[in-house]
Formats: sequence, structure tokens, C-alpha cells
Amino acid sequence: MDRRQFNLVSISTAALFVASALQQAHALTLADLSNADASKGLKTALEKGALAAVNILSAPDGFLSNEKVRIPLPGYLQDAANLLRTFGQAAKVDELITAMNRGAEAAVPMAKDLLVKAVQTMTVTDAKAILSGGDTAVTQYFANKTRPALAVKFLPVVTKATEKVGLAEKYNQLAGKAAEIGLVKKEDANIQQYVTGKTLDGLFFMISEEEKKIRQNPVAYGSAILTKVFGALQ
Repeated sequence: MDRRQFNLVSISTAALFVASALQQAHALTLADLSNADASKGLKTALEKGALAAVNILSAPDGFLSNEKVRIPLPGYLQDAANLLRTFGQAAKVDELITAMNRGAEAAVPMAKDLLVKAVQTMTVTDAKAILSGGDTAVTQYFANKTRPALAVKFLPVVTKATEKVGLAEKYNQLAGKAAEIGLVKKEDANIQQYVTGKTLDGLFFMISEEEKKIRQNPVAYGSAILTKVFGALQ
């Protein structure tokens, strides 16, 4: 074999080797990731998504001007509110709605510590299962780990924001009696508890929105480990 033929063979062999390596790289799956990478990637996603959601919701009008999470009046009160509006009481109704959403915006920042703690205490063995569990598996993990404790932290803040509105207390009195005879759900019979629940719903909804963004386009978040881990799920 002359030198020219040898060079052609060498080039062809090298090209095949590179093509094979690229094919293997693109074929990277979750199973190929180390536990450390899976855990690190998931924790990064958890923290980025959670803190982004908190920042969005705690901004001025974070709840009030966002139709996806804006807290409406409970169904029972909504019917009464429509009647009140016809009698010139629209301002009082709007005052209560604003207070409810302001309470949510004030409460959300208190979630940061518990959310970060949930990240820190996540086990390595859980990481891959959560990563492969669907588009909102991370969010569900957060909810399971933090929702009861967050409800306890949020309630006093929500109560402070709504107690100044006389309509809130009137609602509690009427709804409490209605709940006794089954006209109102027990969880909706107290407006502070209702708002606390809706605040949590809004928080986890926004975390899920952030999680979807990270999964779909990890490169945009400027993290190599996110790109590696979530790229394996594409």
C-alpha cells in the first residue's frame, strides 16, 4: 500500500471513529449519568425554578395582575359579591380581592428557606427517579416536602393582610354557618385558610412553569450540568 492509499485509509478510519463517538454522545441517556450528576442537576433545577417562582410572585402585583394565579373570591362569596356590586358595594368587594392577593404576595418570600432546605435534603437515590418522572416531578417533590409547613408559615401573613377588611370577617361568619349544613366546603369556610391554600397552589404552579422551561431549554439557564442532565432526557 502506497503512502497516498495509507493516508486515505487513515482518514476514513478517523472519520468513522469521530462519527461513532458523536453518535454515542447524542445517544446519552439518563442511565448513562452518574448519580452525582443526576443529583447535582436536579438540585440546580430545584433551586433555580423555586427561587424564580418566588421572585415572580412576590413582586408587586405578582398575584393580582397574573390571571394564571390571581386569587378570586371563593365561590360562595362570589355569588354574594355580585349582589353587593349591584347595591353599590363594589369598592368593598375589590378591597377584599386586593387584600387577598396582597397577602399572597407578602407570604410567598417566606417559602425560600423551606424550599432550599428541600433541595439540600434530597437524597441521591431519589434524583434519577424524579428526573425521569415527568415534566412536573420536581414540583411535586417540592409540594410533598414543603406544603404543610408552608401553610403554617403563610397563614399569619395572609390573616394580617385580610383582617383589616370588614367583609372578610363577615364572610367567615356566614361561610362558617353555611359549611355546617354543607353549602360551603370546609376548606373554603375561612377566607384566610382559603387564601393560604390558593397561595400555595399559585407557588407550585409557577415552580412547575419554571421547571418546564428548564427541561425544555436548559442551555438558556447557563448551566453545563443542567444541559447535560436534562439533555439526556430529550
